[in-house]
Amino acid sequence: MSSKIDAFALLAMWLKEREIQNQSAHTLRAYERDVSDFILFCGKRNLPLSDLETSDLREYLAYKVERHQLSSSSLQRMLSAIRQFMKWAEHSEYMRFNPADNFQLKRQSRPLPGLVDIETVNQILDQPSPETEAQQQMWLRDKAILELLYSSGLRLAEVQSLRIKDVDFNRQLLRITGKGNKTRIVPFGAKAKEAVMNWLQVYPLWHGDFVPEANVFITQKGNPLGARQIENRVKFQAQRAGVNVDLHPHLLRHCFASHMLSNSGDLRAVQEMLGHSNLTTTQIYTHVDFDHLAKVYDQAHPRAAKK
Repeated sequence: MSSKIDAFALLAMWLKEREIQNQSAHTLRAYERDVSDFILFCGKRNLPLSDLETSDLREYLAYKVERHQLSSSSLQRMLSAIRQFMKWAEHSEYMRFNPADNFQLKRQSRPLPGLVDIETVNQILDQPSPETEAQQQMWLRDKAILELLYSSGLRLAEVQSLRIKDVDFNRQLLRITGKGNKTRIVPFGAKAKEAVMNWLQVYPLWHGDFVPEANVFITQKGNPLGARQIENRVKFQAQRAGVNVDLHPHLLRHCFASHMLSNSGDLRAVQEMLGHSNLTTTQIYTHVDFDHLAKVYDQAHPRAAKK
């Protein structure tokens, strides 16, 4: 690899292979952005990628921190993209040496996700319907979205792409296509079922006849609801309920996971429902509730209290 053009050509080849492997469009865009930035950095310093050393990679990351004040998680993401690209280039014999192979950044402890207590979630989901008919219809759609986010721990993109044929009302199951186009089956509760069925009574007024391939959540003009629109409606309904919380779809997913884990203790089941490929990712929800811990100890340990 002797020039910047060659490096970008290789990047295009690598991205094409990742696309064939069913990487999501969002992930591919992030890979392209991070690796392109590194290639440009090398080009400005006349550093062919084939001649890079670990010190050059360290210089690049230091430059990003100094220039853009990047967080540790952002640096880890960038390094991961560069490492995977160079690993592919080395394996394909476009590079003799991968300087990112054994390069490590010190990882910061992962912060616990923010949480909303059950009472607050109920206040949002059980708030009264608006007065006008137009706002009532909007609320029925938004309530169905909120119920599914909390009932099944769905990601924003999973709610947005949910189709009518993916909902099994008889068994109360959702067929979800998650990250990497992986499919999983997730249950949803009775209140979520009621909310979705109520919304689907409004659906024909906005869209017309039901089509199995159609998105469950649409605009008043019958178009699929966008991610930003969903985020805005979630925030709006929290504000309408008088809740002082910056509510967003992923926060409801966090609440689902934490409340499920707190009540069941079944980490594997929560992992399956969230669609996590790695159990370590799910373990961030194992919060230590010391009051609950003390209560369990007092009840369970034979020498915890006087008889």
